[in-house]
Amino acid sequence: MATLRFMTHNQWKNDENLPAWEEKGLDCSASARMKGFVRVYSDTKPDIVGCQETSFVMADKMIRYCAENGLRYALLWGRDTPIMYRQDKFEVVDSDFSLYPEEFPGHEGKFNNHQTKSYNIGVFRIKENGKLFIFASTHLWWKSSNPASPNYLPYSDEARAYQMSLLIDKITEFQSKYGCPAFIVGDLNADYNSQAVQYAFSKGFSHAHDIASEYADESMGYHACFGWGYHDHYRDDPFPNAIDHILLRGADMATVRRFERFSPEYYLPLSDHSPAFVDIEI
Repeated sequence: MATLRFMTHNQWKNDENLPAWEEKGLDCSASARMKGFVRVYSDTKPDIVGCQETSFVMADKMIRYCAENGLRYALLWGRDTPIMYRQDKFEVVDSDFSLYPEEFPGHEGKFNNHQTKSYNIGVFRIKENGKLFIFASTHLWWKSSNPASPNYLPYSDEARAYQMSLLIDKITEFQSKYGCPAFIVGDLNADYNSQAVQYAFSKGFSHAHDIASEYADESMGYHACFGWGYHDHYRDDPFPNAIDHILLRGADMATVRRFERFSPEYYLPLSDHSPAFVDIEI
Protein backbone atom coordinates (compact mmCIF):
# COMPACT_ATOMS: atom_id res chain seq x y z
CA MET A 1 0.00 0.00 0.00
CA ALA A 2 1.21 3.51 -0.82
CA THR A 3 0.54 6.26 1.74
CA LEU A 4 -0.37 9.52 -0.01
CA ARG A 5 -1.58 13.03 0.81
CA PHE A 6 -4.26 14.59 -1.44
CA MET A 7 -5.15 18.29 -1.14
CA THR A 8 -7.81 20.70 -2.39
CA HIS A 9 -6.83 24.36 -2.56
CA ASN A 10 -8.81 27.39 -3.73
CA GLN A 11 -6.11 30.04 -4.27
CA TRP A 12 -8.17 33.23 -4.83
CA LYS A 13 -7.65 34.26 -8.45
CA ASN A 14 -5.80 37.58 -8.37
CA ASP A 15 -2.58 38.43 -10.19
CA GLU A 16 -1.66 42.03 -9.28
CA ASN A 17 -1.47 43.93 -6.02
CA LEU A 18 -4.64 45.96 -5.42
CA PRO A 19 -4.93 49.60 -4.25
CA ALA A 20 -6.66 48.81 -0.95
CA TRP A 21 -3.89 46.36 -0.07
CA GLU A 22 -1.14 48.71 -1.17
CA GLU A 23 -2.57 51.50 0.99
CA LYS A 24 -2.25 49.19 3.98
CA GLY A 25 1.32 48.24 3.10
CA LEU A 26 0.22 44.77 2.00
CA ASP A 27 0.77 42.77 -1.18
CA CYS A 28 -1.87 40.42 -2.62
CA SER A 29 -0.13 39.88 -5.96
CA ALA A 30 0.44 36.42 -7.37
CA SER A 31 4.17 36.84 -6.78
CA ALA A 32 3.68 37.46 -3.06
CA ARG A 33 0.93 34.94 -2.43
CA MET A 34 2.51 32.11 -4.42
CA LYS A 35 5.59 32.37 -2.23
CA GLY A 36 3.24 31.95 0.70
CA PHE A 37 1.70 28.89 -0.93
CA VAL A 38 5.16 27.36 -1.33
CA ARG A 39 5.45 27.64 2.44
CA VAL A 40 2.09 25.86 2.76
CA TYR A 41 3.26 23.02 0.52
CA SER A 42 6.60 22.82 2.32
CA ASP A 43 4.78 22.54 5.65
CA THR A 44 2.11 20.05 4.53
CA LYS A 45 3.94 18.13 1.77
CA PRO A 46 0.97 17.15 -0.42
CA ASP A 47 1.57 14.58 -3.14
CA ILE A 48 -1.15 15.99 -5.35
CA VAL A 49 -3.10 19.27 -5.20
CA GLY A 50 -6.39 20.06 -6.92
CA CYS A 51 -6.40 23.84 -7.40
CA GLN A 52 -9.25 26.26 -8.01
CA GLU A 53 -9.21 29.95 -8.93
CA THR A 54 -5.69 29.62 -10.33
CA SER A 55 -4.83 31.94 -13.22
CA PHE A 56 -2.16 30.99 -15.74
CA VAL A 57 0.09 33.63 -14.11
CA MET A 58 -0.43 32.03 -10.70
CA ALA A 59 0.11 28.52 -12.06
CA ASP A 60 3.39 29.51 -13.71
CA LYS A 61 4.70 31.18 -10.57
CA MET A 62 3.49 28.28 -8.40
CA ILE A 63 5.47 25.68 -10.33
CA ARG A 64 8.57 27.88 -10.65
CA TYR A 65 8.65 28.91 -6.99
CA CYS A 66 8.09 25.32 -5.89
CA ALA A 67 11.03 24.17 -8.03
CA GLU A 68 13.24 26.94 -6.64
CA ASN A 69 12.49 25.62 -3.16
CA GLY A 70 13.15 21.96 -3.97
CA LEU A 71 9.51 20.93 -4.43
CA ARG A 72 9.39 19.06 -7.73
CA TYR A 73 5.83 19.27 -8.99
CA ALA A 74 4.37 18.99 -12.48
CA LEU A 75 1.12 20.55 -13.68
CA LEU A 76 -1.87 18.99 -15.42
CA TRP A 77 -3.34 22.10 -17.02
CA GLY A 78 -7.02 22.79 -16.49
CA ARG A 79 -7.67 26.52 -16.90
CA ASP A 80 -8.72 27.66 -13.38
CA THR A 81 -8.73 24.11 -11.99
CA PRO A 82 -5.22 22.74 -12.63
CA ILE A 83 -3.83 19.70 -10.85
CA MET A 84 -0.32 19.87 -9.41
CA TYR A 85 1.34 16.51 -8.72
CA ARG A 86 4.65 14.99 -7.73
CA GLN A 87 6.19 13.69 -10.91
CA ASP A 88 8.53 11.40 -8.96
CA LYS A 89 5.50 9.57 -7.50
CA PHE A 90 2.93 9.55 -10.32
CA GLU A 91 2.53 9.29 -14.05
CA VAL A 92 -0.56 10.50 -15.92
CA VAL A 93 -2.39 7.70 -17.71
CA ASP A 94 -5.45 9.61 -18.95
CA SER A 95 -7.12 12.97 -18.45
CA ASP A 96 -10.08 15.17 -19.35
CA PHE A 97 -10.92 18.84 -18.89
CA SER A 98 -14.21 20.65 -19.47
CA LEU A 99 -15.79 23.99 -18.74
CA TYR A 100 -19.27 23.66 -17.30
CA PRO A 101 -21.89 25.00 -19.74
CA GLU A 102 -23.37 28.41 -19.12
CA GLU A 103 -26.86 27.03 -19.58
CA PHE A 104 -28.73 24.87 -17.11
CA PRO A 105 -31.28 23.03 -19.30
CA GLY A 106 -34.84 24.14 -18.67
CA HIS A 107 -33.89 27.12 -16.48
CA GLU A 108 -33.23 30.77 -17.20
CA GLY A 109 -29.92 32.33 -16.27
CA LYS A 110 -26.20 32.01 -16.91
CA PHE A 111 -24.35 29.67 -14.55
CA ASN A 112 -20.77 30.07 -15.77
CA ASN A 113 -20.70 33.65 -17.00
CA HIS A 114 -16.97 34.17 -16.40
CA GLN A 115 -15.97 30.76 -17.78
CA THR A 116 -14.12 29.92 -14.57
CA LYS A 117 -16.19 26.94 -13.43
CA SER A 118 -14.83 23.65 -14.69
CA TYR A 119 -13.56 20.20 -13.89
CA ASN A 120 -10.12 18.74 -14.50
CA ILE A 121 -9.64 14.96 -14.22
CA GLY A 122 -6.46 12.95 -14.17
CA VAL A 123 -6.00 9.19 -14.04
CA PHE A 124 -2.72 8.60 -12.23
CA ARG A 125 -0.50 5.54 -11.81
CA ILE A 126 1.42 5.26 -8.55
CA LYS A 127 5.01 4.43 -9.47
CA GLU A 128 5.60 2.66 -6.14
CA ASN A 129 3.01 -0.08 -6.66
CA GLY A 130 1.45 0.40 -10.10
CA LYS A 131 -2.04 1.11 -8.74
CA LEU A 132 -4.33 3.65 -10.39
CA PHE A 133 -6.59 6.36 -9.01
CA ILE A 134 -8.77 9.09 -10.49
CA PHE A 135 -8.34 12.61 -9.16
CA ALA A 136 -10.72 15.42 -10.14
CA SER A 137 -10.42 19.09 -9.22
CA THR A 138 -13.57 21.15 -9.68
CA HIS A 139 -15.10 24.55 -8.99
CA LEU A 140 -18.89 24.82 -9.11
CA TRP A 141 -21.21 27.80 -9.67
CA TRP A 142 -21.09 30.33 -6.85
CA LYS A 143 -24.34 32.28 -6.54
CA SER A 144 -27.09 31.66 -3.97
CA SER A 145 -30.61 30.29 -4.30
CA ASN A 146 -31.63 32.25 -1.21
CA PRO A 147 -33.75 35.29 -2.23
CA ALA A 148 -32.40 37.17 0.81
CA SER A 149 -28.82 36.91 -0.43
CA PRO A 150 -27.24 39.84 -2.32
CA ASN A 151 -25.86 37.19 -4.68
CA TYR A 152 -29.24 35.62 -5.38
CA LEU A 153 -29.81 33.82 -8.67
CA PRO A 154 -32.74 31.39 -8.93
CA TYR A 155 -31.89 27.71 -9.43
CA SER A 156 -28.25 28.12 -8.39
CA ASP A 157 -28.45 25.10 -6.06
CA GLU A 158 -29.93 23.01 -8.84
CA ALA A 159 -27.26 24.26 -11.28
CA ARG A 160 -24.49 23.10 -8.94
CA ALA A 161 -26.10 19.68 -8.67
CA TYR A 162 -26.34 19.56 -12.46
CA GLN A 163 -22.65 20.45 -12.79
CA MET A 164 -21.80 17.75 -10.27
CA SER A 165 -23.76 15.26 -12.36
CA LEU A 166 -21.68 16.12 -15.44
CA LEU A 167 -18.48 15.55 -13.49
CA ILE A 168 -19.65 12.26 -12.00
CA ASP A 169 -20.81 11.00 -15.41
CA LYS A 170 -17.27 11.51 -16.74
CA ILE A 171 -15.70 9.94 -13.63
CA THR A 172 -18.01 6.95 -14.06
CA GLU A 173 -16.62 6.48 -17.58
CA PHE A 174 -13.08 6.47 -16.22
CA GLN A 175 -13.92 4.12 -13.35
CA SER A 176 -15.56 1.69 -15.78
CA LYS A 177 -12.41 1.76 -17.91
CA TYR A 178 -9.76 1.63 -15.20
CA GLY A 179 -11.45 -0.01 -12.19
CA CYS A 180 -9.88 2.23 -9.55
CA PRO A 181 -10.96 4.60 -6.75
CA ALA A 182 -12.03 8.14 -7.64
CA PHE A 183 -11.55 11.36 -5.68
CA ILE A 184 -13.38 14.65 -6.21
CA VAL A 185 -11.77 17.66 -4.55
CA GLY A 186 -12.73 21.27 -4.84
CA ASP A 187 -14.65 24.38 -3.98
CA LEU A 188 -18.23 23.26 -4.53
CA ASN A 189 -19.73 26.54 -3.28
CA ALA A 190 -22.10 24.22 -1.47
CA ASP A 191 -22.26 22.93 2.09
CA TYR A 192 -22.53 19.35 3.31
CA ASN A 193 -26.34 19.28 3.10
CA SER A 194 -26.55 20.90 -0.33
CA GLN A 195 -28.08 19.33 -3.40
CA ALA A 196 -24.66 19.02 -5.06
CA VAL A 197 -23.02 17.11 -2.20
CA GLN A 198 -26.09 14.99 -1.55
CA TYR A 199 -26.22 14.12 -5.25
CA ALA A 200 -22.65 12.85 -5.01
CA PHE A 201 -23.65 10.73 -2.02
CA SER A 202 -26.54 9.28 -4.03
CA LYS A 203 -24.02 8.18 -6.65
CA GLY A 204 -21.90 6.25 -4.18
CA PHE A 205 -19.44 8.91 -3.05
CA SER A 206 -18.49 9.36 0.61
CA HIS A 207 -17.05 12.43 2.29
CA ALA A 208 -13.47 11.93 3.47
CA HIS A 209 -14.44 13.57 6.76
CA ASP A 210 -17.00 10.85 7.43
CA ILE A 211 -14.77 7.85 6.72
CA ALA A 212 -11.46 9.07 8.16
CA SER A 213 -10.32 6.41 10.61
CA GLU A 214 -7.83 8.44 12.67
CA TYR A 215 -8.81 12.13 12.61
CA ALA A 216 -11.53 14.33 11.09
CA ASP A 217 -11.23 18.12 11.26
CA GLU A 218 -14.46 19.83 12.37
CA SER A 219 -13.64 23.36 11.17
CA MET A 220 -15.03 25.28 8.20
CA GLY A 221 -11.67 26.52 6.96
CA TYR A 222 -12.79 29.91 5.67
CA HIS A 223 -12.18 33.63 6.29
CA ALA A 224 -12.63 36.87 4.34
CA CYS A 225 -9.75 37.68 1.98
CA PHE A 226 -10.74 39.89 -0.94
CA GLY A 227 -9.88 43.05 -2.83
CA TRP A 228 -10.46 45.28 0.18
CA GLY A 229 -8.14 43.29 2.46
CA TYR A 230 -8.58 40.33 4.80
CA HIS A 231 -9.87 39.41 8.22
CA ASP A 232 -7.32 38.45 10.86
CA HIS A 233 -9.29 35.43 12.04
CA TYR A 234 -11.03 32.34 10.69
CA ARG A 235 -14.80 31.95 10.81
CA ASP A 236 -15.89 29.81 13.73
CA ASP A 237 -18.41 27.81 11.69
CA PRO A 238 -18.82 24.03 12.05
CA PHE A 239 -17.80 21.46 9.47
CA PRO A 240 -21.27 21.09 7.80
CA ASN A 241 -21.05 24.75 6.66
CA ALA A 242 -17.79 24.21 4.76
CA ILE A 243 -17.80 24.50 0.97
CA ASP A 244 -14.41 22.91 0.20
CA HIS A 245 -14.78 19.14 0.05
CA ILE A 246 -12.95 15.88 -0.63
CA LEU A 247 -15.18 13.04 -1.82
CA LEU A 248 -14.30 9.42 -2.54
CA ARG A 249 -15.92 6.55 -4.43
CA GLY A 250 -14.26 3.16 -4.14
CA ALA A 251 -13.49 3.08 -0.42
CA ASP A 252 -12.89 -0.67 -0.70
CA MET A 253 -9.79 0.20 -2.75
CA ALA A 254 -8.50 3.12 -0.67
CA THR A 255 -8.41 3.86 3.06
CA VAL A 256 -8.78 7.41 4.41
CA ARG A 257 -6.73 7.91 7.57
CA ARG A 258 -6.92 11.67 8.16
CA PHE A 259 -9.02 14.62 6.99
CA GLU A 260 -7.67 18.05 7.93
CA ARG A 261 -7.83 21.75 7.07
CA PHE A 262 -4.63 23.79 7.20
CA SER A 263 -5.34 27.19 8.78
CA PRO A 264 -2.21 28.76 10.32
CA GLU A 265 -2.02 32.48 11.07
CA TYR A 266 0.42 33.14 8.23
CA TYR A 267 -2.14 31.86 5.72
CA LEU A 268 -4.68 34.64 6.38
CA PRO A 269 -3.46 37.08 3.64
CA LEU A 270 -3.06 34.31 1.03
CA SER A 271 -6.60 33.15 0.20
CA ASP A 272 -10.07 33.04 1.73
CA HIS A 273 -10.20 29.22 1.53
CA SER A 274 -8.04 27.07 3.76
CA PRO A 275 -6.54 24.10 1.93
CA ALA A 276 -7.92 20.73 3.03
CA PHE A 277 -6.10 17.44 2.73
CA VAL A 278 -6.50 13.73 3.33
CA ASP A 279 -3.98 11.04 4.13
CA ILE A 280 -4.89 7.83 2.36
CA GLU A 281 -3.59 4.39 1.58
CA ILE A 282 -3.98 2.93 -1.90
